[in-house]
Amino acid sequence: MNAHPTPTPTGARSRTASPPDPQRLVAVYLNDHLAGAGGGVSLIRRMARTHRGTPAGPPLAELAEEIAEDRESLREFMTALDVPAQWPRVAAARLAEKAARLKLNGRLVKRSPLSDVLELEAMRLGVEGKASMWRSLRVLAVTDSRLDLAAVDRLLARAGRQASVLEVLRVEAARRTFATPSPGPARAHGRSSRHGVPGRARWAS
Repeated sequence: MNAHPTPTPTGARSRTASPPDPQRLVAVYLNDHLAGAGGGVSLIRRMARTHRGTPAGPPLAELAEEIAEDRESLREFMTALDVPAQWPRVAAARLAEKAARLKLNGRLVKRSPLSDVLELEAMRLGVEGKASMWRSLRVLAVTDSRLDLAAVDRLLARAGRQASVLEVLRVEAARRTFATPSPGPARAHGRSSRHGVPGRARWAS
């Protein structure tokens, strides 16, 4: 009879003996969102500058200010949870946002008519991801007094408003980009509409 127990492989023992560390998982999760927030702030600010002086300019400028504030709120939550920012990850996200400007959108140098649609879609997805993060933090805030539950709720509601504004702008950009203009004498001769109301101003191209 063998008196010695069968040794357990070191790898198996380490995998079963170390449960996940919630603090580490929260740190990874929030730093991922902080990196995404940095790219989103850069993109929305560039969009606001590009469309300055157009009908889309004011709502984009307001969104740029709010989204930058949201990033600061995330940093405050991270500080409250003792989660340090991993700046290399944030810097990598900034580089990725800049590289995304070279996407194949039909033109190599100038902005394509597709640029407005693609950028608005990217921002809409980013805001929806941010809303999901606020929902996750809300789950934590219910039991963790370090987080302000009311503040999380306000940020979650604001993300919903931001998504609605971006969707209106996205639909308008898609209409301008993809809709075929109907022929007519007024359009052919460049005249205004029957009621004297000019057509919608185009965004920067």
